Amino acid sequence: MRAEAVVFTGVRQVCYMEVDVPEPGPEDVVIDLEYSWISNGTESSFLYGERISGEQVTRPGDVLPFPQVAGYQKVGIIRSVGEQVTDLVPGDRVFASISMVNGMKFDSGGHINPSVTHASQVWKLPANAEPIAYSGAVLTQVGYNCGTRPAVTPGDIAVVIGDGMVGQWAAQTLAHRGANVTVLGRHDQRLALLPSSIGSFNLKRQALADWIGDRTDIAVVVDTVGAMDTFRELKPAMKLNSHLVSAGFLGTEGMVDIQELRAQEITLHSPSGWTKQRMDDTIIGIRDGWLQTLPLITHRIKAEDAEQAWNIIMGKSDFFLGIVLEWSKGTESGEA
Repeated sequence: MRAEAVVFTGVRQVCYMEVDVPEPGPEDVVIDLEYSWISNGTESSFLYGERISGEQVTRPGDVLPFPQVAGYQKVGIIRSVGEQVTDLVPGDRVFASISMVNGMKFDSGGHINPSVTHASQVWKLPANAEPIAYSGAVLTQVGYNCGTRPAVTPGDIAVVIGDGMVGQWAAQTLAHRGANVTVLGRHDQRLALLPSSIGSFNLKRQALADWIGDRTDIAVVVDTVGAMDTFRELKPAMKLNSHLVSAGFLGTEGMVDIQELRAQEITLHSPSGWTKQRMDDTIIGIRDGWLQTLPLITHRIKAEDAEQAWNIIMGKSDFFLGIVLEWSKGTESGEA
C-alpha cells in the first residue's frame, strides 16, 4: 500500500514523498488525514541529528536514524477498519498518534496519509468537534501531564519555564487546578498568547532575579525546555516539599544532584510519552475549552509544502508557534 509522507532524509533535509505502508490487519484502521500538527521541539531534535531515539541523545559513533517519517499526531476520517475493531467505523472523525510505515529507520511515524494505525492509537473525537483543535493532542497531553504531576493546592505559586506549546498547556493545566502561574519565556508574541489569568515574564527583557526578589514560596517549577540553569536560579526560592517537573530535552546537560533536592524535600517528576487515560483526559480538556489549542496555531501549511514549514522552524527569523499541515484526503488507491 502506498502513502504520502513527510520524511526526514538527512540532517536538515525534509522531503514530501511517497512511501510504502503495511497492508492493514484485523486490529488496524486506515485514516484519510485532514491535519497533522508538528512537534517543533521533538521533531527538530531528530532533524538536527541530536537524538537517535525518543530519549537517547546522539553519541559519537552513533548512526543517525535517517530516513524517518516525522511526527506522531494527526486527525482525519476513517476509511476502513479491521474485522476485530468494534468501537470505530468508517466515517468516524478521529485523532491518531503513530502509524505504520515500511522501509524507514523507524517502523512508525506521524505525518503520513493515508495512515494505517493500530486501533489502540486511535481516539474518536467528540461530536461536532473542530478537528484541527485536536490535531496536536499528543503534545497537548505532554503539557497536561506536566501540569497534573505535582500536588497543587489552590493559590500555590507555580512557575513554568518555556513559552512554547508544552509550556502553554502546562500553564493552562496548572491554572485550571487553581495554581497562581507565571510563565518564564523569551518571546513577547508567544507570551501574549497566554490566557489573561496566567502571568508572564520575559527573560530577555529582565533578569530572573528581578522576578524572584526575596520570595521563598514557589511550590512548583515545570521545566519544558531543558533549562537547568534557570531551575537552579529558582531553586532557592522553592519552599519545603515543593516540586520540579522536568519535560524538556536536556541533551547531555540533565544532571541533578539528588542531595541538593533533599534539603527542601523537592520531588522530581520526569514525565514522558502518553497513556490512554491521559489522552482521554486531554481530549476532554480540549472539548471543555480549558485546554486551548486554536489560539496557538500560527501557521497552516499544505502537507506537500512541508519543507516550507521546516524552513520557518529552522530559520527562527519569523514568529511561529503551532504549525499544522493540511492534507488532502487519500483516494482509494492510497494516493494523496
